[in-house]
Amino acid sequence: MTTELNAGANQLITALGALSAPAPATLPGRVLTRWAGAPSRLGPVLVAFTDAGVQFVRPADDPEAFAQDYRARFGRPLLPAARVPAGVSPALAGRTGRAPQLDLSALSEFERAVLAATRSIPAGQTRPYGWVAREAGSPRAVRAVGSVLARNPVPLLVPCHRVVRADGAPGEYMFGPARKTELLRGERVDLDAVAALARAGVHYLASDTTGIVCFPTCRDARRITPAHRHGFRSVGSALAAGYRPCRTCRPAG
Repeated sequence: MTTELNAGANQLITALGALSAPAPATLPGRVLTRWAGAPSRLGPVLVAFTDAGVQFVRPADDPEAFAQDYRARFGRPLLPAARVPAGVSPALAGRTGRAPQLDLSALSEFERAVLAATRSIPAGQTRPYGWVAREAGSPRAVRAVGSVLARNPVPLLVPCHRVVRADGAPGEYMFGPARKTELLRGERVDLDAVAALARAGVHYLASDTTGIVCFPTCRDARRITPAHRHGFRSVGSALAAGYRPCRTCRPAG
Protein backbone atom coordinates (compact mmCIF):
# COMPACT_ATOMS: atom_id res chain seq x y z
CA MET A 1 0.00 0.00 0.00
CA THR A 2 2.80 2.41 0.94
CA THR A 3 4.57 1.71 -2.34
CA GLU A 4 1.36 2.45 -4.27
CA LEU A 5 0.83 5.72 -2.36
CA ASN A 6 4.40 6.82 -3.03
CA ALA A 7 4.05 5.97 -6.70
CA GLY A 8 0.82 7.96 -6.90
CA ALA A 9 2.39 10.95 -5.19
CA ASN A 10 5.35 10.84 -7.56
CA GLN A 11 3.02 10.73 -10.56
CA LEU A 12 1.10 13.74 -9.22
CA ILE A 13 4.30 15.71 -8.65
CA THR A 14 5.48 14.85 -12.17
CA ALA A 15 2.15 15.93 -13.64
CA LEU A 16 2.17 19.20 -11.76
CA GLY A 17 5.74 19.84 -12.83
CA ALA A 18 4.74 19.37 -16.45
CA LEU A 19 2.12 22.07 -16.02
CA SER A 20 4.55 24.61 -14.57
CA ALA A 21 6.53 27.10 -16.61
CA PRO A 22 9.69 29.07 -15.89
CA ALA A 23 9.07 32.36 -14.08
CA PRO A 24 9.10 35.32 -16.49
CA ALA A 25 12.30 37.33 -16.49
CA THR A 26 10.35 40.44 -15.48
CA LEU A 27 8.83 38.84 -12.36
CA PRO A 28 11.37 40.23 -9.85
CA GLY A 29 10.70 43.75 -11.06
CA ARG A 30 6.97 43.28 -10.54
CA VAL A 31 7.19 42.02 -6.96
CA LEU A 32 10.40 43.58 -5.62
CA THR A 33 11.72 47.12 -5.43
CA ARG A 34 15.36 48.03 -5.74
CA TRP A 35 17.04 50.94 -4.02
CA ALA A 36 20.31 52.82 -4.26
CA GLY A 37 21.88 56.03 -3.03
CA ALA A 38 22.44 59.13 -5.14
CA PRO A 39 23.56 62.75 -4.69
CA SER A 40 20.96 65.52 -4.91
CA ARG A 41 20.35 69.19 -4.16
CA LEU A 42 19.07 68.04 -0.77
CA GLY A 43 22.29 66.16 -0.12
CA PRO A 44 22.61 62.36 -0.35
CA VAL A 45 19.26 60.62 -0.89
CA LEU A 46 17.97 57.07 -1.11
CA VAL A 47 15.93 56.16 -4.17
CA ALA A 48 13.53 53.21 -4.46
CA PHE A 49 12.60 52.17 -7.98
CA THR A 50 10.77 49.45 -9.89
CA ASP A 51 11.00 48.48 -13.53
CA ALA A 52 8.33 51.12 -14.20
CA GLY A 53 10.27 53.98 -12.63
CA VAL A 54 11.21 55.78 -9.42
CA GLN A 55 8.74 55.28 -6.57
CA PHE A 56 10.25 56.89 -3.48
CA VAL A 57 12.95 59.43 -2.65
CA ARG A 58 14.02 60.47 0.83
CA PRO A 59 17.19 61.88 2.48
CA ALA A 60 19.84 59.27 3.23
CA ASP A 61 20.39 60.24 6.88
CA ASP A 62 18.25 57.36 8.23
CA PRO A 63 18.24 54.25 5.99
CA GLU A 64 16.19 52.25 8.49
CA ALA A 65 13.45 54.88 8.55
CA PHE A 66 13.57 54.99 4.73
CA ALA A 67 12.95 51.23 4.56
CA GLN A 68 10.20 51.37 7.16
CA ASP A 69 8.44 54.30 5.50
CA TYR A 70 8.65 52.61 2.13
CA ARG A 71 7.25 49.29 3.38
CA ALA A 72 4.45 51.04 5.27
CA ARG A 73 3.44 52.98 2.19
CA PHE A 74 3.99 50.52 -0.63
CA GLY A 75 4.12 47.10 1.05
CA ARG A 76 6.92 45.73 -1.11
CA PRO A 77 10.33 44.36 -0.07
CA LEU A 78 13.47 46.32 -0.90
CA LEU A 79 16.65 44.95 -2.46
CA PRO A 80 19.90 46.93 -2.86
CA ALA A 81 21.06 47.89 -6.34
CA ALA A 82 24.40 49.11 -7.63
CA ARG A 83 23.05 52.42 -8.93
CA VAL A 84 19.90 54.37 -9.69
CA PRO A 85 18.43 54.23 -13.23
CA ALA A 86 19.91 56.39 -15.97
CA GLY A 87 18.74 59.98 -15.84
CA VAL A 88 17.76 59.98 -12.18
CA SER A 89 20.98 61.44 -10.78
CA PRO A 90 21.04 64.44 -13.18
CA ALA A 91 17.39 65.17 -12.36
CA LEU A 92 18.05 65.01 -8.62
CA ALA A 93 20.96 67.40 -9.11
CA GLY A 94 18.74 69.86 -10.97
CA ARG A 95 20.31 69.44 -14.37
CA THR A 96 18.03 69.70 -17.37
CA GLY A 97 17.49 66.72 -19.63
CA ARG A 98 15.04 63.96 -20.22
CA ALA A 99 12.81 63.50 -17.17
CA PRO A 100 13.19 60.07 -15.56
CA GLN A 101 10.30 57.63 -15.46
CA LEU A 102 8.20 57.59 -12.28
CA ASP A 103 6.16 54.71 -10.89
CA LEU A 104 3.10 56.37 -9.32
CA SER A 105 0.82 53.37 -9.82
CA ALA A 106 0.20 52.99 -6.08
CA LEU A 107 -1.28 56.49 -5.81
CA SER A 108 -4.87 57.59 -6.33
CA GLU A 109 -6.00 59.28 -9.53
CA PHE A 110 -6.20 62.62 -7.71
CA GLU A 111 -2.71 62.23 -6.27
CA ARG A 112 -1.29 61.43 -9.70
CA ALA A 113 -3.06 64.47 -11.19
CA VAL A 114 -1.62 66.74 -8.48
CA LEU A 115 1.91 65.42 -9.01
CA ALA A 116 1.58 65.70 -12.80
CA ALA A 117 0.52 69.35 -12.51
CA THR A 118 3.35 70.05 -10.09
CA ARG A 119 5.87 68.35 -12.34
CA SER A 120 4.94 70.74 -15.16
CA ILE A 121 6.18 73.81 -13.25
CA PRO A 122 9.46 74.88 -14.86
CA ALA A 123 12.64 75.45 -12.88
CA GLY A 124 12.96 79.04 -11.73
CA GLN A 125 9.19 79.55 -11.55
CA THR A 126 6.54 79.04 -8.89
CA ARG A 127 2.79 78.45 -8.83
CA PRO A 128 0.28 78.70 -5.97
CA TYR A 129 -1.55 75.72 -4.52
CA GLY A 130 -4.76 76.95 -6.15
CA TRP A 131 -3.14 76.76 -9.57
CA VAL A 132 -2.13 73.15 -8.96
CA ALA A 133 -5.66 72.29 -7.85
CA ARG A 134 -7.10 73.82 -11.02
CA GLU A 135 -4.57 72.14 -13.29
CA ALA A 136 -5.30 68.83 -11.54
CA GLY A 137 -8.98 69.21 -12.39
CA SER A 138 -10.19 69.91 -8.83
CA PRO A 139 -10.11 73.70 -8.37
CA ARG A 140 -11.79 73.56 -4.95
CA ALA A 141 -9.35 71.01 -3.53
CA VAL A 142 -6.61 73.44 -2.49
CA ARG A 143 -6.16 71.99 1.00
CA ALA A 144 -6.13 68.46 -0.40
CA VAL A 145 -3.37 69.51 -2.81
CA GLY A 146 -1.31 70.67 0.16
CA SER A 147 -1.81 67.30 1.84
CA VAL A 148 -0.71 65.41 -1.28
CA LEU A 149 2.42 67.51 -1.69
CA ALA A 150 3.29 67.15 1.99
CA ARG A 151 3.58 63.40 1.31
CA ASN A 152 5.14 63.68 -2.16
CA PRO A 153 6.89 60.31 -2.65
CA VAL A 154 9.38 61.68 -5.16
CA PRO A 155 10.55 65.19 -4.16
CA LEU A 156 12.86 67.00 -6.59
CA LEU A 157 11.69 64.69 -9.37
CA VAL A 158 8.23 66.18 -8.76
CA PRO A 159 9.28 69.69 -7.67
CA CYS A 160 6.78 70.41 -4.88
CA HIS A 161 9.18 73.11 -3.65
CA ARG A 162 7.93 75.24 -6.57
CA VAL A 163 4.40 75.35 -5.15
CA VAL A 164 3.92 78.41 -2.95
CA ARG A 165 1.27 80.31 -1.05
CA ALA A 166 -1.22 82.53 -2.85
CA ASP A 167 0.80 85.63 -1.92
CA GLY A 168 3.96 84.13 -3.42
CA ALA A 169 5.63 83.38 -0.09
CA PRO A 170 7.39 79.99 -0.09
CA GLY A 171 5.35 78.49 2.76
CA GLU A 172 5.90 75.03 4.20
CA TYR A 173 7.96 72.18 2.76
CA MET A 174 8.29 68.51 3.64
CA PHE A 175 11.96 69.03 4.53
CA GLY A 176 11.48 72.43 6.15
CA PRO A 177 10.89 75.96 4.83
CA ALA A 178 14.61 76.79 4.92
CA ARG A 179 15.36 73.99 2.41
CA LYS A 180 12.50 75.20 0.21
CA THR A 181 13.91 78.72 0.14
CA GLU A 182 17.36 77.30 -0.58
CA LEU A 183 16.07 75.27 -3.52
CA LEU A 184 14.12 78.19 -5.00
CA ARG A 185 17.02 80.60 -4.69
CA GLY A 186 19.23 77.97 -6.28
CA GLU A 187 16.89 78.07 -9.27
CA ARG A 188 17.19 81.89 -9.32
CA VAL A 189 13.69 82.63 -8.13
CA ASP A 190 13.81 86.24 -6.89
CA LEU A 191 11.92 85.71 -3.64
CA ASP A 192 12.79 89.21 -2.41
CA ALA A 193 11.18 90.81 -5.46
CA VAL A 194 8.09 88.61 -5.11
CA ALA A 195 7.82 89.55 -1.43
CA ALA A 196 8.15 93.27 -2.24
CA LEU A 197 5.38 93.01 -4.83
CA ALA A 198 3.15 91.17 -2.34
CA ARG A 199 3.66 93.92 0.25
CA ALA A 200 2.44 96.37 -2.38
CA GLY A 201 -0.63 94.22 -3.04
CA VAL A 202 0.69 92.97 -6.40
CA HIS A 203 0.35 89.25 -7.17
CA TYR A 204 0.30 89.42 -10.98
CA LEU A 205 2.29 91.39 -13.53
CA ALA A 206 1.00 92.56 -16.91
CA SER A 207 2.66 94.00 -19.99
CA ASP A 208 1.00 96.76 -21.96
CA THR A 209 3.15 95.71 -24.91
CA THR A 210 1.99 92.10 -25.17
CA GLY A 211 -1.34 92.55 -23.41
CA ILE A 212 -0.79 89.53 -21.16
CA VAL A 213 -0.86 89.05 -17.39
CA CYS A 214 1.43 86.56 -15.64
CA PHE A 215 2.57 85.23 -12.31
CA PRO A 216 5.59 87.31 -11.22
CA THR A 217 8.03 84.39 -11.60
CA CYS A 218 6.84 83.46 -15.11
CA ARG A 219 9.58 83.68 -17.71
CA ASP A 220 7.40 86.10 -19.72
CA ALA A 221 6.85 88.37 -16.68
CA ARG A 222 10.60 88.64 -16.19
CA ARG A 223 10.92 90.09 -19.70
CA ILE A 224 8.57 93.02 -19.02
CA THR A 225 10.51 96.27 -18.80
CA PRO A 226 9.60 98.61 -15.93
CA ALA A 227 8.09 101.19 -18.29
CA HIS A 228 5.58 98.66 -19.62
CA ARG A 229 4.86 96.71 -16.43
CA HIS A 230 1.62 96.97 -14.48
CA GLY A 231 0.74 95.21 -11.26
CA PHE A 232 -2.58 93.68 -10.25
CA ARG A 233 -3.92 92.12 -7.08
CA SER A 234 -5.99 89.55 -9.00
CA VAL A 235 -6.33 88.09 -12.45
CA GLY A 236 -9.90 89.35 -12.54
CA SER A 237 -8.78 92.96 -12.18
CA ALA A 238 -6.23 92.46 -14.95
CA LEU A 239 -8.87 90.96 -17.24
CA ALA A 240 -11.18 93.89 -16.48
CA ALA A 241 -8.35 96.20 -17.54
CA GLY A 242 -8.16 94.45 -20.91
CA TYR A 243 -5.33 91.97 -20.37
CA ARG A 244 -5.47 88.26 -21.21
CA PRO A 245 -3.94 85.37 -19.25
CA CYS A 246 -0.45 84.27 -20.21
CA ARG A 247 -0.39 81.00 -22.13
CA THR A 248 2.86 80.01 -20.45
CA CYS A 249 1.92 80.24 -16.77
CA ARG A 250 -1.89 80.14 -17.24
CA PRO A 251 -3.04 82.29 -14.30
CA ALA A 252 -6.73 82.26 -13.44
CA GLY A 253 -8.81 84.42 -11.13
